[in-house]
Amino acid sequence: MNVDLSSAMLDSIRQSLTSVTEDPQPSADGAAAGFSDLLKHAVHGTDAQQHHADGLVTAVETGASDDLVGAMLASQQASLSFSAMVQVRNKLMSAFDDIIKMQV
Repeated sequence: MNVDLSSAMLDSIRQSLTSVTEDPQPSADGAAAGFSDLLKHAVHGTDAQQHHADGLVTAVETGASDDLVGAMLASQQASLSFSAMVQVRNKLMSAFDDIIKMQV
């Protein structure tokens, strides 16, 4: 593997991670982003990664691209992002159930 390919792959990884980890934008009224905005941003970032990976895999399958490594890497990143999102959802639902079961 040459240095140019490695640096291109690293740049792709950094760009993908930046799109998921960057702070959500404040709402229109200038208030700080709330928890729901943070969750929406995370879901949209995960969705964007899935679509990007699907596009790369489709390009490899149709012969438009020969970057199989990049397509597989993007696919695994999207899969990992989705798995993390599901785990966060499960933790939130578990916490919600605990709150509902509390006696007042």
